[in-house]
Amino acid sequence: MKRDKTFTPRPSDIDRKWWLVDATDLPLGRVASEVAHVLRGKHKPTFAPHMDMGDFVVIVNAEKVALTGNKAEQKLYWRHSGYPGGIRSRSYGEALERDAAGVVETAVKGMLPKNRLGRAVFKKLKVYAGPEHAHAGQDPQPLELDIRKVEA
Repeated sequence: MKRDKTFTPRPSDIDRKWWLVDATDLPLGRVASEVAHVLRGKHKPTFAPHMDMGDFVVIVNAEKVALTGNKAEQKLYWRHSGYPGGIRSRSYGEALERDAAGVVETAVKGMLPKNRLGRAVFKKLKVYAGPEHAHAGQDPQPLELDIRKVEA
């Protein structure tokens, strides 16, 4: 009786693609989870949890991403300087106006593993606040996300 051997991908088996996501009127959390899925490579049949199998993702129009409910006013970003009284907070709405790309990057980064692999995967994410990006030479294909747009 012959048994099938477990397939373990080699670095030469990895085929990376470039994807383009337009975040206009899409909910931030849903975009972040879908993009994290593609960055890890979980959409591929050759996925291996211990390897960086994922693709590159370019997100444009990050400034037009939607926040559902009252998150723009109520949800806060916190940071602390390490000194007494050094806590600072900023609402999501303020953070989105100030650094839209950073808000989207933070959301995606929170959905990746907190280890060396997660840091390596995160480097394949490129986020731009406006519609222009510097990766036209890689010919990114539009990534179809199964997400409903938020009605304004």
